[in-house]
Amino acid sequence: MAPPVNVFSEEKPGDNEKAPNHRGSQPRFGARVLTFLVCFATWIVLSGRFDLFHLALGVIASCIVSTISADILFPVHEFRQLPKMFARFILYLPWLLYKVFQANLNVLYLSFHPRMRERIDPQIITFQSKIKGNMALLIFANSITLTPGTVTVHVSVLGKYTVHAIDAKSAEALPGKMERKVEKIFE
Repeated sequence: MAPPVNVFSEEKPGDNEKAPNHRGSQPRFGARVLTFLVCFATWIVLSGRFDLFHLALGVIASCIVSTISADILFPVHEFRQLPKMFARFILYLPWLLYKVFQANLNVLYLSFHPRMRERIDPQIITFQSKIKGNMALLIFANSITLTPGTVTVHVSVLGKYTVHAIDAKSAEALPGKMERKVEKIFE
């Protein structure tokens, strides 16, 4: 299981940079309802309990979460574009799975190579991403971590990534095509 990624780091923007701030606008009713449905569906799947007590707890917890944080999952400025973004995300998943498969083959090759110790060259790389928006930063960071051979160590709100890579081949692909594909989801 991949470690959690801290998208909201303590790094502060410089004088000429501004961090994205979407907290000022109130989430719409639709965003709250969608957040509630996502939370409650997750509750049902993960709890596996269908008695009145557990379902009531799920409703209460989902109401609290959707009231407090609907703007995190479905920001107001992106709410109308949600169907298009969802469709683009669904189209992104097969490509991501293919990349995960390719990276698995690379890690398998490294693991069984007779000179494995010479081939493995762990390194920490940092790069500045062009991606804007907290959800886009999160999806990109988790996509990197899902790909075997790479782990996102840190992400700042401004898009500065720190990634651990097992070898040079894993590191050279970053940010690359994955960044562009994630960026297209949120256009």
